[in-house]
Amino acid sequence: MQCDVITLANKKTGTIELDDSVFGTEVRSDILARAVNWQLAKRRAGTAKTKERGEVKARKGKPFNQKGGGRARQGTTVAPQMRGGGVAFGPRVRSFAHKLPKKVRALALKSALSAKMAEGKLVILDEAKMKKAKTSELSKQLTKLNWGRALVIDGAEVDVNFLRAAGNIIGLDVLPSGGANVYDIMHRDTLVLTRDGVEKLMERLK
Repeated sequence: MQCDVITLANKKTGTIELDDSVFGTEVRSDILARAVNWQLAKRRAGTAKTKERGEVKARKGKPFNQKGGGRARQGTTVAPQMRGGGVAFGPRVRSFAHKLPKKVRALALKSALSAKMAEGKLVILDEAKMKKAKTSELSKQLTKLNWGRALVIDGAEVDVNFLRAAGNIIGLDVLPSGGANVYDIMHRDTLVLTRDGVEKLMERLK
């Protein structure tokens, strides 16, 4: 399929051929959900921790006599029902990460790209480069382009000046093609790909 290519000044510079197998596939919402859950699970720290009865630092003997006190019998001071005792079935330090097959991850990325294409929220940029790292200049250009919250995906490397200029703009993220992922694509209103970014993604997903 053909798609127009524009500059940061919002001028058309030509067209580019997009591979239908990457940008025109069926949008699988179930696969997208699996990929997003996989990404978010890997981010979780898993550091929540409570002490069990064997880890509580206390005298672990019998708190009072078995009989004669008028109270329910207790065998230890660190039981879960005792004040200051251990927690029963509390959280433990663990990893929430799980595996997702490479083919499923590739299909999810294709679905995310195809979803943006189908919604008309995919923009092809000639190049994401600036002569000077000026946030004010880039901000003015973005206001005219009206992208909203956007994700810019460049080629193998990102232009340093463009990256620095975009660093202080809220709602604008910049990634190299190797960092393209489902969560960031679906989390933004507009997906912006450079020519180099398109070529790298098609090489990666073919």
